[in-house]
Amino acid sequence: MWDIMGFMRVSINVLKFARKSDRKEFFLYMRLTLLGVSILGSIGYVVQLIGSIFRLQG
Repeated sequence: MWDIMGFMRVSINVLKFARKSDRKEFFLYMRLTLLGVSILGSIGYVVQLIGSIFRLQG
């Protein structure tokens, strides 16, 4: 089990290696995230639609 100081050391090391992304990289990540959310939303909508069609027939 980690102690508090070990967690703090690891957190500080992660922050040392972190860097701020530039504008181009930010928009790339934003587009990929929106694409993923759209795909998952579409899949959820289709599943819900199929479920409601079966409910009407049964």
